[in-house]
Amino acid sequence: MKIIEGGICAAKGFTAGGIHCGIRKNKDKRDLSLIYSAVRASAAATYTTNLVKGAPLIVTKEHISDGYAQAVICNSGNANTCNANGIEIAEQMSSILSKALCIDEKDIVVASTGVIGEPLDIKPISDGIPALIDSLSEDGSSEAAEGIMTTDTVKKEVAVEFEIGGKTCRIGGIAKGSGMIHPDMATMLVFITTDAAIAPAMLQKALSGDIKNTFNMVSVDGDTSTNDMVTVLANGMAGNEMITADGENFAVFMKALNTVTMNLCRKIAGDGEGATKLLECKVSGAKDEQTAKTVAKSVICSSLLKAAMFGADANWGRVLCAIGYSKADVDVNKIDVSFRSAKGEIPVCVEGAGIEFSEEFAKEILLEKEIEILIELKSGEAQATAWGCDLTYEYVKINGDYRT
Repeated sequence: MKIIEGGICAAKGFTAGGIHCGIRKNKDKRDLSLIYSAVRASAAATYTTNLVKGAPLIVTKEHISDGYAQAVICNSGNANTCNANGIEIAEQMSSILSKALCIDEKDIVVASTGVIGEPLDIKPISDGIPALIDSLSEDGSSEAAEGIMTTDTVKKEVAVEFEIGGKTCRIGGIAKGSGMIHPDMATMLVFITTDAAIAPAMLQKALSGDIKNTFNMVSVDGDTSTNDMVTVLANGMAGNEMITADGENFAVFMKALNTVTMNLCRKIAGDGEGATKLLECKVSGAKDEQTAKTVAKSVICSSLLKAAMFGADANWGRVLCAIGYSKADVDVNKIDVSFRSAKGEIPVCVEGAGIEFSEEFAKEILLEKEIEILIELKSGEAQATAWGCDLTYEYVKINGDYRT
């Protein structure tokens, strides 16, 4: 299994593109993206648990209820959420695109991202469909990734190549996510494509199982978005034997999917709004997996800890504090904590108590762009990892006038 170029277009039969259609005022920013499979594909998705859901999610869930899709259309600049005619607009996006592509409108995944509660005009989207289809290309992953960005500062895409039953398969993904990142199912918007042949039920099983250890373990600011969705399309054009049950082939597919989602998790967390550092909290020695996850997520979500990391302050007490209020069943008198980065590693807490350490060396470690927070609970064999970022002045600036 290896990382390759191509993003969502790495898999056979997939093309993508992105254009500026006029939703955004800035004409230099793409605001409409399209992913297209040459053949109908197995489809799976997970959606936000927020009770307030964007209209596109409701439409998409109904569209792919049969387990199949062939295209994904997504606009940025407007979330199409809390709009009286939101469902109608989302359905119109599908209808117009389906006619242009000559496919069933039920085979279209619809997504939107941006400001909540603003009316979304269908005209720029409708007018832009011909140009959007013309933009489709086997090299179009980057353009599609750009078209779904909001406050993101970098495009997020990755792809891997692997083998199933002697057949070369590929899986790739793009994502957007920078703020309102604290999912309970999936996160932000993530679109994944693969040419592996896998039945819809097994594809859904793979995705639902994977997000528990990947996207559900990411947090930037503690806010669960209304438009969070992860979708996977698998068109089977790699020619492997259809995966219809658990077994070696399914395990290989799961590993490939996890490689893509793990990479996207790191990219999302590292590009948190205003962030200067990627934080990775690794918990080991937990009595069970749920305890490890609870501890890791609590630490990565701590605003005080995130602020300390921004200031390169080795304030390990904030780690213990976050563990303490997590309600995880741990023995606080056994906990060890260390900080690690490219500069090295420094223990700061042993068995729940502070130890002497060099503040100067600790600062060197915490000034790096990627920081690991290592927690050993000494109560078992389970482990978990969570991803987040530091909390900076810039985060407040971005969200202080996000709408206006």
